[in-house]
Amino acid sequence: MAEEKKEQKKNQINIELPEDMADGVYANLAIISHSHSEFVIDFIRMLPNVPKAKVKSRVIVTPEHAKRFLNALADNISKYEGQHGTIEVKGGGSGGNQFPPMSFTPTAQA
Repeated sequence: MAEEKKEQKKNQINIELPEDMADGVYANLAIISHSHSEFVIDFIRMLPNVPKAKVKSRVIVTPEHAKRFLNALADNISKYEGQHGTIEVKGGGSGGNQFPPMSFTPTAQA
């Protein structure tokens, strides 16, 4: 029993959530692109009747972590729907993949 507790403690990590990030950032659109070595997920907030939108957060992950994220998100959606019912995706036909016309102009270079 003591060995199990030691093993559990060894596999735990402490995650710190800084106060300035605790409120989160609202986004209602995500644009995903990839190269052979990474996936880039840009989270964007679009406002009604405003033709310009800004990227609010960019997350860059390896392909392996992108797949883990996909699986974790699918698992959480399944659990959510089990508790609250099916999530209806309105508009855009199958899967809601309808995007407004847009152009992406980076303002900085890597």
